Amino acid sequence: MDHSAFQDHILPMGHICFGCGADNPHGMQIRSTWEEGQDVATCTWQPKPHHCGGEDFVNGGVIATVIDCHSFGTAIAWLYRLEGRAMDSAPTTHCVTASMHVDFLRPTPLAQPVILRATPLRVEGRRVTVACSVRSGDVETVRCEGVFVRVSAAAARDRGRSSATR
Repeated sequence: MDHSAFQDHILPMGHICFGCGADNPHGMQIRSTWEEGQDVATCTWQPKPHHCGGEDFVNGGVIATVIDCHSFGTAIAWLYRLEGRAMDSAPTTHCVTASMHVDFLRPTPLAQPVILRATPLRVEGRRVTVACSVRSGDVETVRCEGVFVRVSAAAARDRGRSSATR
């Protein structure tokens, strides 16, 4: 089984993404992997002081970004898994975020690692629904359900361009 992070395989824009891009020096550079033998993806991320939304807590928008990138990667990895293909195989699979419903249950402390667990719930046509929970220590702080839509490589590239380059 491949234990590399989903983000290592997501192209064309995955390497510059603010949330998960390894080539974005200002980003959060999250890394998502499958739990051994499970259909659950995990990610552990340590917020930095500039991610604060209050004196000791992570900003809600920052949390939503981390959830989006982790759940997005999980949706793509799930589609590959359902097709019995490695993430590096052709044709490449691309998705875009369609919607996210985020419930902030309690503040997420800034000082300790954030643990995300995402579970694919269903695939309906081109839509993949993923549930994600955020924990700080033993406490669940955020819950989310996101919908990600499979698109062509061209559509993924077009959505990744800024309006200035169109």
